[in-house]
Parts: sequence; C-alpha cells; structure tokens
Amino acid sequence: MKILVTGATGYIGKRIVPFLIHEGHQVVCAVRDKLRAEKSYLEEERIDVIEVDFLKPETLHNIPKDIDVAYYLIHSMSNTSRDFKSLEERCAINFKAALEFTKVKQVIYLSGITNEDKLSKHLQSRKNVEDILESAKYALTIFKAGIIVGSGSSSFEIIRDLVEKLPFMIAPKWLNTKTQPLAVRDVIAFLTRAAGNEAVYNNTYDVFGPEVLTYKQMLLQFAEVRDLNRYILTVPVMTPKLSSYWLYFVTSTSYKLATSLVDSMGVQIIGKSSNINTLLGVKPLTYKEAVELAFEKIEQNSIISSWKDSMISSGRLRNQLHKYVNVPKYGCFHDYKERPVTNTKKTIDKIWAIGGKTGWYYGTFLWRIRGYIDKLFGGIGLRRGRTSLTELDAGDALDFWRVIFADKKQQKLLLYAEMRLPGEAWLEFKIEDNLLKQTATFRPRGLWGRLYWYSVLPFHGFIFKGMINKLVNVES
Repeated sequence: MKILVTGATGYIGKRIVPFLIHEGHQVVCAVRDKLRAEKSYLEEERIDVIEVDFLKPETLHNIPKDIDVAYYLIHSMSNTSRDFKSLEERCAINFKAALEFTKVKQVIYLSGITNEDKLSKHLQSRKNVEDILESAKYALTIFKAGIIVGSGSSSFEIIRDLVEKLPFMIAPKWLNTKTQPLAVRDVIAFLTRAAGNEAVYNNTYDVFGPEVLTYKQMLLQFAEVRDLNRYILTVPVMTPKLSSYWLYFVTSTSYKLATSLVDSMGVQIIGKSSNINTLLGVKPLTYKEAVELAFEKIEQNSIISSWKDSMISSGRLRNQLHKYVNVPKYGCFHDYKERPVTNTKKTIDKIWAIGGKTGWYYGTFLWRIRGYIDKLFGGIGLRRGRTSLTELDAGDALDFWRVIFADKKQQKLLLYAEMRLPGEAWLEFKIEDNLLKQTATFRPRGLWGRLYWYSVLPFHGFIFKGMINKLVNVES
C-alpha cells in the first residue's frame, strides 16, 4: 500500500517508518522541515519525503492523491499556550480536509486513554481531535494508549533520571496514580498491523500492558531492573507547580513538558478491555520486560528515536531549522580558530561524538557549570545529552545545542544554542583544505547581549582553543 505518515520525525513516527518499509509498503513521510528527515529516507526508493505544515493550508497540496492509509501522529505535549487547543483543532481540521480529497481508505490515529470524567488539558485535546477526524470519506481507526515505555521515550527517561539519581525520594502524591504502561514495540505492532485491516475500520481501542501499576511501583520496578535499592515517601503538600519544578530540576525534561506531565499524571489511566490483542495477534509485554528491552537498545547504541530530539524539547527552533542554516556575518561577534588536520577520519569521528557522555574535550567542567546556570534560569541545561554516542543528524538534541546541519561527506557540523542567552549563538566545525575551521558566532540582542559576550570572552579564549587542539590531536 501507499501510506502517509505524519509526524514522521517524532518519537513514534521515526519508529514506524522502518516497519512499514519492511512490510513492503511505499511510505510518504510528511515533515515540516526536510532538513529534519532521516538521511536514509532520501536513499530509500520506497520513501518519499514531502514538506507539509498542517497549520499552513497552502502546503497541503504536497500530499499525494493516491494514498491508501494515513497515520495521524501529530501531538505536542509541551505546548502550554492558551491557544493550544485551537492549534490542535486546526491541525486536525486541515489534515481531514486534505485527506478527503485523496483516495485514502483508512486513517489511523494514536490518541490517549480517556476513560476518566476529569481529564488533563492534553488528554481532553486528543479526545477532541478524535471527533474531528471522523469522516464519511474514509474509515477511522483509533488506538488510545497510556504511558509508553521504550528507549528514548519521555516517561522512560524521566523515570530513569529519578531512579538513578535519587536513592531516597520525597515525592508528590500523584505517584500513587494508577496507569497501565505499554511497551513502545507493542504500540508499533498495533499501529502497523492495523493498516488496511478492515476488521478495525471505524473502531476505537484502548491498548495497554498487562499490569495496573502506580507511578511509584513503576519507579521501584525500574530500580529492581537496575539492581538499585530505592526508597520513596509520598507527601500531599506538593502542589502541581512544586511538582513541576521537582521534575524539572531532577530530570532532563523542560519545565513546560514537566508541567504537562504533572497535569496528566494526576489522572488515572486505565484502559477498557476489547478483543484487539487477539484480533491483531499482539501479546503486550510486562513493564519490567519493556524496561529490560529498552536497556538492550541503549547498550547497543541503537536508540531509533528520542523525545529529546523532538522539537517539543526545543526552546527556540519550533521546526524551523532551515531558518538557522545560514549563519549571520554582520552585527555578530566571532571566535574563529583553525588547525591543520593530520587524520581527517579520526577528527570527523571526534566531532561527531562531541557532547553527552563524551564531553567537550576541554574544559568540560566549565560547560557543566554553564549548564547548571542555564537550568537555574529556566533553560534546558546539559542534562538532555544526546541520543546516539557516535551519530548526529539535523534536528538532534546535543546538550544545550540543537544540530542544524550534519554531513560527514561535506565534513561540516553546525550547532545552534538553545540555552538561555541575550542573543543567538552558533558553533560550526568544518574541514576545508586539510584545515579544521571552528567558528563560534554570537548575534547579541541589545546592550545585555554585548555585555554577555565580553564577560565570557576570557573563558572562550582557552575553552575553544583547547577544544580544537583536542579535535585535531587524534591520538588523545
């Protein structure tokens, strides 16, 4: 079949595309910015990449008319703006309008379990989208999941941060809320096996794991998998705001996402039973099995997608990478250094491994201090890390940077700063004429921006010098 995947650069979208290709389908990946599409997509004959922004009706003509199935995987957990609901509505309305002019037979939507009378703002919005997507022109299949557990998922990474950093936790009372976690591989199984399956046309299914657990039990079981002894005391005095700050400072999540998660975690997420497991031949994994499999992926450095690479963790870019590819030259401050390269491959490999657990090769403790300062002032800090230890692609998170351009053949890596700054900053590594050219560019905003640059200039002098020396010194 010819299948349209929206949200193709998101956590679920990145994982579903390879499965669909493996099943022999032709896949059309709808992305807001082609720079964020996986490089492998451009080399795969059965993948077409199109630019579509469902908030911009003028881009909808890029959707081919001959598609058979479409996945609607567009969500935004971190959007806490007042018009959040209307933005999601507009996306769904524009998607539906565009799809009704195609030959699509089935639309598959991944939503959230919404069986409680009182729902969080985001769950209520997803329920609203379900109603909008119903159409007489195509069959709608809705899967409603709760907490998704897998390498790189926000819930997995947040629980991992809490368990591995805190031997003893004084935690909010919402840790006693019940839920039914589901492994990400089971989510993918439900979604892919439903494609073109008339038995699930115009039906809604709750999909969930075999256990009902509280968030506290999830933390403790996670600790058991990691062979850690952890103790948790829940207290009723933590307000949602305090709980959000607690998650923000202890874990790698942003404050906006922490607020959304706390809002959702106060709602019990228990699914309604159906015949969907038998119908599609899926036997969901237990929570511990899902965690163990996630760590297998981490140990193999084969995490396909991470919530950190999604633009919901971006402080500034919002799916607009192409606007930042051309680094400004005028009205900016620059720190430029170059060194001769003795081994191009090894230098490139070092550049592509920078940040995260590897560190920044020189003065890493100063980078960490800058990360702590950023976190203190509401920024993302360094704890976001990176998804892969050795590979980088446009759109990837890299500590408090975002990868704007990454091409080993062109021997160029361009990063954009997402830390709190009175201006904008870029960091570029490029090899030309057997020289490594390293350029830090800062475009100040007003007087404070200029004062900031001069205040950090003494540190730049030896940090950037030390870093480029280490990059070309391939023996170290």
